[in-house]
Amino acid sequence: MTTLEQNRYGALGRRDLVIWVIGAIVLAVVPLIFRTGLGITMLSQMGIAIVACLSYNMLLGQGGMLSFGHAVYTGLGSYMSIHAMKAIAGGFPLPMSLIPLVGGLSGIFFAVLLGFITTKKAGTTFAMITLGLGELVVAMSLMVPEFFGGEAGINANRTAGQAFMGITYGPQIQVYYLLAIYTFVCTALMYAFTRTPLGRMLNAVRDNPERVEFIGYNTQRVRYFSFIIAGLFAGIAGGMYALNFEIATGEVVGAFRSGAYLFFTFLGGATFFFGPIIGAVLMVLAFVLLSEITKAWNLYFGLVFMFMVMFAPGGIAGIIMTNVRVAAYGKLSRLVGWYALLGVTGLVAFFGLAAIIEMIYHLQLEGAGGSELKFVGLTLDTNQVSSWIGAVVVLVVGGLAFEVVRRRYARVWGDVQGEIAAIIRGRETA
Repeated sequence: MTTLEQNRYGALGRRDLVIWVIGAIVLAVVPLIFRTGLGITMLSQMGIAIVACLSYNMLLGQGGMLSFGHAVYTGLGSYMSIHAMKAIAGGFPLPMSLIPLVGGLSGIFFAVLLGFITTKKAGTTFAMITLGLGELVVAMSLMVPEFFGGEAGINANRTAGQAFMGITYGPQIQVYYLLAIYTFVCTALMYAFTRTPLGRMLNAVRDNPERVEFIGYNTQRVRYFSFIIAGLFAGIAGGMYALNFEIATGEVVGAFRSGAYLFFTFLGGATFFFGPIIGAVLMVLAFVLLSEITKAWNLYFGLVFMFMVMFAPGGIAGIIMTNVRVAAYGKLSRLVGWYALLGVTGLVAFFGLAAIIEMIYHLQLEGAGGSELKFVGLTLDTNQVSSWIGAVVVLVVGGLAFEVVRRRYARVWGDVQGEIAAIIRGRETA
């Protein structure tokens, strides 16, 4: 390794260290900013979601394995952790702080058991197998009430057992800091996995499995080992969930939760390590806050997913990193104005569409309570034609304006990319 390479890798290491230190400080300080019970509870849920989405991304983003049953491993980890918490209440000598590790060991066990069958195939077949296994576990959650607790689920008490240095995990702030430690350590370990030979080989299996087989590696074995590691962290997330909520029901292994992991991991950006972290934060905000604002929140999820697939398949992280690259070449100033126009016209179209959706939902679900509803400070009346016409006009005008701006932006974007490519060619020939 040359001196230049050593300096380059040393700088990368220092940069990574700074990022991790900042991350640790943020985890330590953020509950001092959001001090309310709701704020600390949401922060705890974000930590759980970060570990779960990053573990899912080990399959989707790093291995190209589209799973529809990842909640099986987080959910079974939750169930096993709940049973462990009940055992602690019965006198079993296990510290409550180790409950997430119980979930992790459970995740490994079920990943070893089910992953050998699941990873025999790749692509669409893999996705269908995971979907079938997920539905099988959901059915078992009703058929085996002795373990799953039936429809009511199983609950436990996290304050049971001996307190450690006065820490009982009764106050939510104590639970948050424990979950924050697990979140930080698991995130660091999953990042380290991406730098290991197995992590690199998993990327190769995703990109070109035939070539990996040609050079002598067993692609099924690579997928299987990676699946087990993903199961470990998924189980830890399930244990964190059990410690935070003190209950596990059939919903934790259901298809909706698996779909949420897929949706928000993709939305955050599956091709970048920090993408699922963004997606996890958005998942908690959406489930906790958006569901309180509108009854049509599931429909909005579908619309967002559709538009992200159409216009930004790299997710939010992809948008960020693409523009970071543009900024590195000093071209971002040419795009800022276009981004503002895209945002304004997109919001206009969105408000028109949202008004139509909210009126339809109000008409179908709350029509008996009156025809009027409040929408972003406006009063809409489902019985008045003017409200419907106004919403349609706003949608059409905003949509047409957005499309005009988008096409002009696309031309400017193409010019910027051409200039960047010319700069790169000039540096290579210099």
